[in-house]
Amino acid sequence: MGERTLSGSGNVAHLHALALQRNPHSEFTAVLGRTPSKVKAFADRYGVDAYTDLGTFLRESGVGVCVICTPHPAHIDSAVAAAEAGVHLLIEKPLASSLEHCDAMMEAAKRGKSRIGLVSQRRFFEPVIRVKEAIDSGKIGEPILGMVTMLGWRDQDYYDSDAWRGTWDGEGGGVLVNQAVHQLDLLLWFMGEVDELCGMWDNLNHPGIEVEDTAVASIRFKSGALGHILVSNSFNPALFGKVSVLGSTGAMVGVQTDGGQMFIPGMAAIEEPPLNDYWTVPGEERLLEKWREEDKARFKRINPMEHYHQIQIDEFIEAVLADRDPCVTVREGRNAVELFSAIYRSGRDGRAVRFPFHPASDRDDFDGRLASKGAI
Repeated sequence: MGERTLSGSGNVAHLHALALQRNPHSEFTAVLGRTPSKVKAFADRYGVDAYTDLGTFLRESGVGVCVICTPHPAHIDSAVAAAEAGVHLLIEKPLASSLEHCDAMMEAAKRGKSRIGLVSQRRFFEPVIRVKEAIDSGKIGEPILGMVTMLGWRDQDYYDSDAWRGTWDGEGGGVLVNQAVHQLDLLLWFMGEVDELCGMWDNLNHPGIEVEDTAVASIRFKSGALGHILVSNSFNPALFGKVSVLGSTGAMVGVQTDGGQMFIPGMAAIEEPPLNDYWTVPGEERLLEKWREEDKARFKRINPMEHYHQIQIDEFIEAVLADRDPCVTVREGRNAVELFSAIYRSGRDGRAVRFPFHPASDRDDFDGRLASKGAI
């Protein structure tokens, strides 16, 4: 297939490096990063070439696929340059911190005829797949209500671990952009496109950071279904992250994607297995306990921090080889950015936001993130 590389040598990059080395169609050959000492240490660990200059990297490395693991606002520079050069990209979540950056990446991919995929490894969780299959097969009728509830916790040590964390410039946002984007992606995957949203956000108990730690939103989907979002990093200890869907038959299916302390690469492991928490499909009620036991047993057999990243890396490489779109497309990555951007804008303006909408060009307030605290 040709060479693979990583852009960014932080904690999550190690998961991708291992996956690239294990894939039989991948030859992992280079890493690109901003800090020479870190890049060299990373390159030495995996036996690859080290680069600190993007232009040199694109001219000399000869890579065909790049995995971008830099902080979210920094995705844009390497993504646009690499995509225009014809390099296929798998980008860590979220795709970007703004719609403007998303659109620039997508235009660059068109010019370079490259493919872009988004890392959303929770889509490959077995309990998540069950929910998706139940919806698609009509087991719950039409989905009429989708809910995201994430009650997590981040302490000051977490934000102090990297200078970019907890800042608008370095992180692009808080719980919406960094932690809850996985659940937001699943909500859209289950429920479809959004028509209208009303949201609020604020920083409730983290005075040492700039960004929001809590957000809520109410949604009307284009199908007519309703949705609700409650996400927070203010619950100590962390409780869970869940996505649930109610169908027109009255049956509900749901998944707890995260339990207890949320996974932080290099800092905190995955403590609890993903499990289906609700399953009231007629005739299948008794399957819930069976599935939960199977999923708990699987969790003990695998390394969950590596397993699902490996599945997504493998799927992306298969997509590139087959010249098809990956499982999680760049458009779906943009949809998640559009969703959290709408919550920021709605909080700023004190009114509902209609979809689709375009990058803000008339205001320099980062979709309202710099203009207000988001309280209505």
